[in-house]
Amino acid sequence: DGIGCLIFDEFHERSLHADVGLALALHTQRLVRDDLRLLVMSATLATGPVARLLGEAPVVTSEGRSWPVTMHYAPPREDQRLEAAMAAVVMRALRETPAGDVLAFLPGQAEIARVQQRLADDHVDAELHPLWGSLSFAEQDRALQPSPAGRRKVILATSIAESSLTIDGVRIVVDSGLSRVPRFSSRTGMTRLETVRVSRASADQRAGRAGRQGPGVAWRLWHEGEHAGLLSASSPEITEADLAPLALDLAAAGVDATALHWLTPPPAPALARAIALLQQLDALDANGRITAHGHALATLGTHPRLAHMLRRATTPEAAALACDLAALLEERDVLQGEGPAHDADLRVRADLVRAARRGDRVPERAAEMRVRRDSLRNVAESARAWRRQLGVPRDADWTDDAAVGQLVALAFPDRVAQRRGNSTRHLMRNGSGVVFRDSPALAREPWLVVAETDGRVPEAGVYLAAPLTLDDVRADFASQLVVEDEVSWDDTAKAVRATRREKLGALVLRENAESRPDPAQVRAVLRDHLVATSLGDLVWREGALSIRHRLAFLHHHLPEWPAVNDATLLADIDRWLVPHLDGVRNATQLAALDLGALLLDLLDWSQRSRLDVLAPTHYVAPTGSRLPIDYEDPAAPVLRVRMQEMFGLSDGPRVLDGRVAITLHLLSPAHRPLQVTRDLAGFWRSSYRDVQKEMKGRYPRHYWPDNPLEAEPTRRAKPRT
Repeated sequence: DGIGCLIFDEFHERSLHADVGLALALHTQRLVRDDLRLLVMSATLATGPVARLLGEAPVVTSEGRSWPVTMHYAPPREDQRLEAAMAAVVMRALRETPAGDVLAFLPGQAEIARVQQRLADDHVDAELHPLWGSLSFAEQDRALQPSPAGRRKVILATSIAESSLTIDGVRIVVDSGLSRVPRFSSRTGMTRLETVRVSRASADQRAGRAGRQGPGVAWRLWHEGEHAGLLSASSPEITEADLAPLALDLAAAGVDATALHWLTPPPAPALARAIALLQQLDALDANGRITAHGHALATLGTHPRLAHMLRRATTPEAAALACDLAALLEERDVLQGEGPAHDADLRVRADLVRAARRGDRVPERAAEMRVRRDSLRNVAESARAWRRQLGVPRDADWTDDAAVGQLVALAFPDRVAQRRGNSTRHLMRNGSGVVFRDSPALAREPWLVVAETDGRVPEAGVYLAAPLTLDDVRADFASQLVVEDEVSWDDTAKAVRATRREKLGALVLRENAESRPDPAQVRAVLRDHLVATSLGDLVWREGALSIRHRLAFLHHHLPEWPAVNDATLLADIDRWLVPHLDGVRNATQLAALDLGALLLDLLDWSQRSRLDVLAPTHYVAPTGSRLPIDYEDPAAPVLRVRMQEMFGLSDGPRVLDGRVAITLHLLSPAHRPLQVTRDLAGFWRSSYRDVQKEMKGRYPRHYWPDNPLEAEPTRRAKPRT
């Protein structure tokens, strides 16, 4: 009430708060305040998309008062560090431009400190002022105040100075072209600061600071040709941010994110992960509705992780420690150093904060570490503020180091980690891997909670962590433990393996062999294994193979008969094989299956009764020999028979009710092929003479009549008279 217009300034920065604020303002305008005016402003904004979002709003352009800014490009040498290049250009700018203060843009606090030290070492004739967001207001005011008469100043700033109020006296801008922004990794679930190139819009905004009060000069630490290759504008923060705070705020307001009109909608996968985290924190129920605990978290004004930790600390001692930890995790690390000098143990930092808050000496185990005094002061003050807000008694304090891990695990339930074997690697509950590149004592802990990593892939390095015990995990997450029965195929044992696991996300707390797995799960595993191996563990014995070949022959000539080729059997495995896998657990039992009988089950009663008639297994020769018919080639069945046993026949055998002639392989007495034919009478009349001549010489004791059509068939060497 009483507000007629909302103004969103510097909207080109596309901060998460600006995008959410505009979406909620539009929502309010549609529902209850159709008289509310919205104004979106920026010097570098692409106006078209915003105008369309606002309902084809008019675009008002104002050139305003501006002065020309002369551009210089001074890229560093290949062997020159950023700090050296920046210091050199600042000194050059002061020499070549006799009046005006310098505003130098650097990516972060560490680079600012190093440039400030270089300029001081070079005895620059100017006052040096750092400027970043976490400086005290007094220090920020000193940087923004006009220079004393006759003195110049150099302001070394992060991107915080990019769009703030005009800084009186600045005529020179030196831009590193870099910015440090938070990046949320969807793969690891971590947010980390990443140094990136600025966009053209940001570079123009920075350069424009030199022309606010008169003609200015801008120095850019990159090649002029590189400028066109910069991104036109920064990516909207909503596409890369941790959306858990947003999801909690919307749930507390009773607003569905999908009901809002966004300039850039929050990515659905990131929003889903945020909701899942809030459910782990008991802030949302299973249906995504906010709980009473969620409302309590939303009132604390900090990240839901830390708010959950603060609300779950129920005793005065635990609450005191939670305040210290919340302050620690909100602020940059209070210890400096990487590699061997870095200690990832959060307990060391908690000791430091407690000492700073109480005015004690630095704890012994942190005494030799490089402490960031400014960060430690900020953390201690923040811890005291949290204690006041939560009503923690003044004399309440913690003494149990073990409680550090327990409380941090409340804030980071998805980052509880379990050691992999005897390595320095751990697996987190969310499925991501982490590794200790230092802190050997922590690396040996079987259970940890990881508060911060370097975000690398495939395994992130641990920056901040604290140890846990398995009992802590069971106690803190009892309601979230899941018992799973897993049935899988073990390639080494060539058998189905059934395991019962107690799990927390990707972590296995306990694992036992399951002796009586669900038969349906066993059948499903066997099915998947057989499909993956193309039925490779099935053994087609002679009888089963004969049935398969006969059915393939019948399907070839009579399509209404079932197909039994590999592709069809694989596609139809659920009908002919899977129902018969009860009791089967390994490759030996698979090999023992009567596959022939299973194929016969595919036939109806009529087909079963006609199978032996249409495709008999054997042919009875005139001599009485019962000879197998080979149906391996479904187009042409084969009968192998000694030539003497077919004497007197003018036509060979047929199958399929006489419609298909069997191909005869006529054999010698030694069972070697002499002739292949389907026309027996034609063979007797023609080629037989040549065979007769040769065979009489080779097998003189056998019968080779001149007229085989009238001769008596025989299995003997000479026929009986």
